[in-house]
Amino acid sequence: METTIELFKDLAIIILAAKVCGIWAKKLKAPQVVGEILAGLIIGPSLLGLVEQSDILAAMAEIGVVLLMFGAGLETNFKELLKTGPKALLIAVIGVFVPLGGGFLLYGCFYGFGAVGTEEFYRALFIGTIMTATSVGITVQTLKELGHLKGEIGTLIVSAAIIDDVIGIIVLTFVIGMKNPDSNPLDVVKNTGFFFLFCVLAGIICYYVFKYIDKRHPHQRRIPILGLALCMVMAYCAEHFFGIADITGAYVAGLILCNLRDSEYIAEKMDISSYMLFGPVFFASIGLKTEFSGFTGGLLVFSLLFVAVALLTKIIGCGIIAKLFGYKMRDSPKVGVGMMTRGEVALIVAQKGLSVGLLDPLYFTSVILLIIVSSILTPIIMKILFRGEEPHSEGAVQKAEA
Repeated sequence: METTIELFKDLAIIILAAKVCGIWAKKLKAPQVVGEILAGLIIGPSLLGLVEQSDILAAMAEIGVVLLMFGAGLETNFKELLKTGPKALLIAVIGVFVPLGGGFLLYGCFYGFGAVGTEEFYRALFIGTIMTATSVGITVQTLKELGHLKGEIGTLIVSAAIIDDVIGIIVLTFVIGMKNPDSNPLDVVKNTGFFFLFCVLAGIICYYVFKYIDKRHPHQRRIPILGLALCMVMAYCAEHFFGIADITGAYVAGLILCNLRDSEYIAEKMDISSYMLFGPVFFASIGLKTEFSGFTGGLLVFSLLFVAVALLTKIIGCGIIAKLFGYKMRDSPKVGVGMMTRGEVALIVAQKGLSVGLLDPLYFTSVILLIIVSSILTPIIMKILFRGEEPHSEGAVQKAEA
């Protein structure tokens, strides 16, 4: 009972702080998501200490990002997705391997390049692996606020970020497999193939089932309820059976339903719970996880360079490829900046490194700092880059201003 009562208090503080900071961010011409992240930093252990991260809040934050990705899938233009698919794949590949090399070189410059097979070699490789992950949740929310989620650039960024996470997990498995001969990195490649096969088969069946229900019972609440159930099932199957991030399964669930006549109605209903509760908890939880105690001068310098290299390698790698595909000079930086956010996947990778001995606990704060800085800078820079352009989704902008 005491835990439940504490949860009520924590949720009240998070919701109020997120809303107040979101309003301040809006007054300062920044996206509201920036304010929500800063709210978590202010009320968390680093400053006021009013709220501490707990298993329940962590679970609610996970639901928040799953709902966010489900909404992103629902609002995806499927024709644009098919058109940008090959481009997104190459952008994702470069967006993984440029940061991987950058992180490896950074660690080597600080602590020396070990020979292949040595502990230092694996640690350097793992630092690069942490940099590969992209957090699509914050970028999706920013694109929604700006009204550009349904545009070609927005679809390209979201598609590339989803593929990026899958490739990042494959890289993680290979790196761990190199250090641990008992593991088989090829299993993750096989599981990834089976997952996408499952998505195609399940997608076709579910689409026609939902299309039939939507025709018989148009614009009724049973449609978004069933859609939410599909989202949770796909998220569970992705993580549990195939080892793919749950957010990927949630995004696929949204894609399955995005061409329904009532897809906007489903997205509208999903947005209520996401916007009111689970979204603020997710974004505030990033700040709650941050704690800067124990920082030494040397670690601070490494952390600052770690953040700089992680951000720049994504911008340069993804941005250059976008330019090579013929995107305008003003559009290619949007792709690079949209891919530079780090979040839950980076944390998962870092925690995996801690558990297998590839990451010293001291460097975990560097990862948190990267998540905070990228989460705050990305929405601000994205807003600057999209300034003066007509939004593709007026409804998203109006809701964000509410």
